[in-house]
Amino acid sequence: MYLLIPAAGSGRRMGSDRNKLLLPLMGKPLLAWTLLAAKATKSMRWIGVIGQPDDFQDFKDIILAVGMTKMVHLIPGGATRQESVFRGLQGLPAVANRVLIHDGARCLATPTLFDRCAAELQTCSGLIAAVPVKDTIKVVEPTTQVITSTPDRQRLWAAQTPQGFDVEVLQRCHTEGVAKGWAVTDDAMLFEQCGFPVKIVAGEETNLKVTTPMDLAIAEFILRQRAKAG
Repeated sequence: MYLLIPAAGSGRRMGSDRNKLLLPLMGKPLLAWTLLAAKATKSMRWIGVIGQPDDFQDFKDIILAVGMTKMVHLIPGGATRQESVFRGLQGLPAVANRVLIHDGARCLATPTLFDRCAAELQTCSGLIAAVPVKDTIKVVEPTTQVITSTPDRQRLWAAQTPQGFDVEVLQRCHTEGVAKGWAVTDDAMLFEQCGFPVKIVAGEETNLKVTTPMDLAIAEFILRQRAKAG
């Protein structure tokens, strides 16, 4: 399986002036935890880290430290996540026909989750890891802050990554998105807008996206609990 990791995250909401994937978590940068999980899978054979060239030396140091210099390749990204993933797709080996895309800030994804998504991707052209929504969700009119509806919670899932796709189809979706000026927050949304089905694969409650200092504290707690259990 081939894996692309968008890794151009800003540290603004983290209160940092550097890429948040370089911030430490229990003695390792966030990106290192993501790479180590991918390294421990049964399915991964090639990884592309998509980022800004200014961060590449730090990324190279991390890749060397986790012993993945032959497996991990650096790909210059774009101004947005959408543009970066499109460039990442263009940087895949020619033989890649399926790809997983995983946000580097979701550094707690387990090898089992990667392998589960990789296996399921052999039977479909598009999927995302996701978990059922627990909270009651309200749709709100932004100008008045008045609730307009309450969707049925049983039909709502919180999207995570990895997300997996047929490479050729996803490339066509990105090309159409550029031509039509679509701005999307994940690749599944491109698939949906192009009329292709996207399957849900069971995600993990602990697969949080590290965005704020509170998320960093929660991530450390989860890792310590895993260490005790392991």
